[in-house]
Amino acid sequence: MVTAAQPLPAPAVPRAAQVRHLGPHWYASVMGTAVVGSAGAALPGHADGLPRGVLAGFWALSLLALVALLAARALHWTHHRDQARAHILDPGTAPFYGCLAMALLAVGGGAMTAGQPLLGPETAVVLDAVLFTAGTAVGLAAAVAVPYLMAVRHRVDPSQATPVWLLPLVAPMVSAALGPLLVPHLPPGQPRESLLLACFALFGLSLFATLLMLPLVFGRLITSGPLPLTLTPTLFLVLGPLGQSTTAVGLIADGAPGVVPAPYDRGLGVFAVLYGVPVMGFALLWLGLATAHVVRARRRGMGFAMTWWAFTFPVGTCVTGAAALDRHTGLAMYEALAVGLYAVLVAAWLAAATGTVRGLLSGELLAGHRPAPVAPGSATGRTRSGAVR
Repeated sequence: MVTAAQPLPAPAVPRAAQVRHLGPHWYASVMGTAVVGSAGAALPGHADGLPRGVLAGFWALSLLALVALLAARALHWTHHRDQARAHILDPGTAPFYGCLAMALLAVGGGAMTAGQPLLGPETAVVLDAVLFTAGTAVGLAAAVAVPYLMAVRHRVDPSQATPVWLLPLVAPMVSAALGPLLVPHLPPGQPRESLLLACFALFGLSLFATLLMLPLVFGRLITSGPLPLTLTPTLFLVLGPLGQSTTAVGLIADGAPGVVPAPYDRGLGVFAVLYGVPVMGFALLWLGLATAHVVRARRRGMGFAMTWWAFTFPVGTCVTGAAALDRHTGLAMYEALAVGLYAVLVAAWLAAATGTVRGLLSGELLAGHRPAPVAPGSATGRTRSGAVR
């Protein structure tokens, strides 16, 4: 009697091998999840229609994702150092190290707002202090190291510019926006004033660096045409420094009374409005432009990629920026803007999270890098997006 040969079971893939292609862009999913909780907690009226438990749940999910990713990235660096070094030397991947800093900062800041009902005030302050310190240090290192590598090792040209280049420069702005949450928990006097003004310095550091880089991104878009389909969602990254800087000056102004001497405390409140109103106007203009590009790309077959997480955190910063303007101006239009943008944020998170879960279950997202289309006019084909499948 002849029996059919049974197929041998597929050999189990070692856990270390599964993380070989796990790049730093995965931290964007932590940022995008944390901001759903923290932006909801910042909504005017404390989000009467949003249960505090739901916001706390999003923060807890971001904390779990951060811990899991830190462990997986540690495996990556331990067992795949060649790939890790290749990521650093890749101009399309190295900027995503800014996402590590922002993930640490987003989870830490969220502990003080959305996560506080789960942790309690004292634990939230300790966790935020640790993550804020680590995130700020990593962010400052990335803000220096990545542009340095772009200048001396990456060999890029203007036609390769994408909004991804902004990521390491935005990280200090996240520190500027979240640092004021810790100011009341420091001893009165110089410790509080020093931290608040340090946040203002981080605001300036990130702002001027962004102003240097943003013209390259916009000029490339105008002169070389639309981005490749996979990279089109990264246009939303430009909203990050706009919304986060508006949030930063608003929170710095909130913390100034009793910390910064007069008349500078009142001056910071005036600056929060004079700066935030025009910047938020430009953010809305860019939101319309980026949305038009995404609609065009979707009609031309743009599928899911990890770049979809660019729809989340930057929009969340615009929510908190609009909420800050609502506090400082009292205008109902900013309250409505914050609520409307939050609805966009939730929809974007659902789309990105659904695609990520499907990609993980199928194994496609961890299967390896797939080169992104090279920007028109590029001199080489070395640039790859760290956020593609």
